[in-house]
Amino acid sequence: MIENILAVIPCLNEEDHLEPLVSQLVAAGKTLPMRIVIADGGSRDRTPQIAQNLAAQNPNVLFLNNPKRIQGAAVNLAVAKYGDAAAFLIRIDAHADYPDDYCRVLIEEAGKTGAAAVVVAMKTAGKAWFQQAVAAAQNSPLGHGGAAHRIIGQDGMWVEHGHHALMRIDAFRAVGGYDESFSHNEDAELDMRLRKTGCKIWLTGKTALTYYPRQAPGALFRQYIQFGYGRARTILKHRALPKLRQLAPAAVLPAVLLALLTPVCWIAALPLAAWIAFCLGYGVALGIKAGEMRIAMSGPAAMSMHFGWSVGFWRGMLAAFWSQS
Repeated sequence: MIENILAVIPCLNEEDHLEPLVSQLVAAGKTLPMRIVIADGGSRDRTPQIAQNLAAQNPNVLFLNNPKRIQGAAVNLAVAKYGDAAAFLIRIDAHADYPDDYCRVLIEEAGKTGAAAVVVAMKTAGKAWFQQAVAAAQNSPLGHGGAAHRIIGQDGMWVEHGHHALMRIDAFRAVGGYDESFSHNEDAELDMRLRKTGCKIWLTGKTALTYYPRQAPGALFRQYIQFGYGRARTILKHRALPKLRQLAPAAVLPAVLLALLTPVCWIAALPLAAWIAFCLGYGVALGIKAGEMRIAMSGPAAMSMHFGWSVGFWRGMLAAFWSQS
């Protein structure tokens, strides 16, 4: 027998995506015992009105104001208010597409594996040309560095981290939920606490989601600054060692600073030049492989992601250093 499910949608300014997403979940709820919570973080568009209308039309849809705005706080609030009646938490991101059987597959995988959390792979897709270039970068090792949850089509496996999909409510509560001081990387930080208590995380190969990245270079760069900053805070909080795929983009800002010495010593420009050449060449190769040269812009898109991540990472590291000095 399937136990009760709490599906939480943290959202902010999602008027174009919310209604079809909730309609899809309501349809899934006809065969699953599911309560759907829309937690709005202060949207300035029509998202709150749409959410309230959906709640008025569907008894299994609820609306929450999330005064702390961030996604982790939205999920924590929903679990605190409605989690007592549920055994499973499913986190739904508003800016993504899901298969119709997404929730059912997650529940089945949790039952078969006994995992405390079931995570999923994430494929990135784009509509306008820049978004398509970003998607091509994020779907390749150039953008994801070999992260398991960025590779579609793999068999299921036990992992340290993945894109958050399902968690058992008791495990989520046992570790205190999301750390609300994290605006980004809160999922990886929570996964570290789960694993420290002996909980296991299963990356399913039976379902995945489609994510739509930022549509403008500036927004993408700012997002990756936050990603890098969040990863630095996670590493420092848990005294963890960064992985090789994290050290590679972390080296970009030092390479940029080193290149400032080029007038004194031309060799100082080599690390930066090598990184630029690699990214641009990789992007061109992706464009040729796809038969679509606009995909060649995945190289500059990846450079924006790497540089932003590196800036954020070192900002987080230096902030911690100065706070302790």
